[in-house]
Amino acid sequence: MTKQTKTTIASSIFLAVVVLHIFGILSNHFLAFISKPFIITTLVIIYLVSVKKPNFWYVSALFFSFWGDVLLLFKDQFFLFGLASFLLVHILYIKIVAKFIKKISLQKLFVVCLPFLVFLFSFLYLLKDNLGEMTIPVIIYGVVISSVGAISLLNYIQEKSTVNLWLFLGTIIFIISDGLIAVHKFINPNEIYEICIMFTYIVAQYLICKAIIVKTSDEK
Repeated sequence: MTKQTKTTIASSIFLAVVVLHIFGILSNHFLAFISKPFIITTLVIIYLVSVKKPNFWYVSALFFSFWGDVLLLFKDQFFLFGLASFLLVHILYIKIVAKFIKKISLQKLFVVCLPFLVFLFSFLYLLKDNLGEMTIPVIIYGVVISSVGAISLLNYIQEKSTVNLWLFLGTIIFIISDGLIAVHKFINPNEIYEICIMFTYIVAQYLICKAIIVKTSDEK
């Protein structure tokens, strides 16, 4: 079986799991519950069959993504642990993307960080009256995801390629997904957010995976 065939089969299974999960959110919560862990599981398979030498740090990021998904299935009991898992995911993404950047000027660093700092402070201001004991964890998480966005933008500015655009869009959509989680939990709980959260999360992880596959394949 060729690598392309394996990738096609794995991608088809991934798509089927995604469709089942979204359908489950809409009409069958048990189906959504049992299908969620398989989203990242199938994404791991796509990655592993697509590259010769897997990136250890990216596989680790997917590992913590898996556990973040599982822990957030029980968000009333394990929300903080799920948050910690995804915090590690974003730290690993920073490490991965930082390796792609050749050199940084302070001026360029300031320019790429500014919009993310504005977003972070604005969003924290919006949430501040509802966070309570979660204030410090949310601030830490917000700083880290803003850093992921900034470093991904810096990487794209350095080399405006399709692959780097996938990586940048993936991180931005991931930030949107995390922002929706915060709105859903701390401001306005609404079932429509659950669909938007998972849709953006899946798209983000898939785009990042596509980019890392190409980046890994390009490594010598």
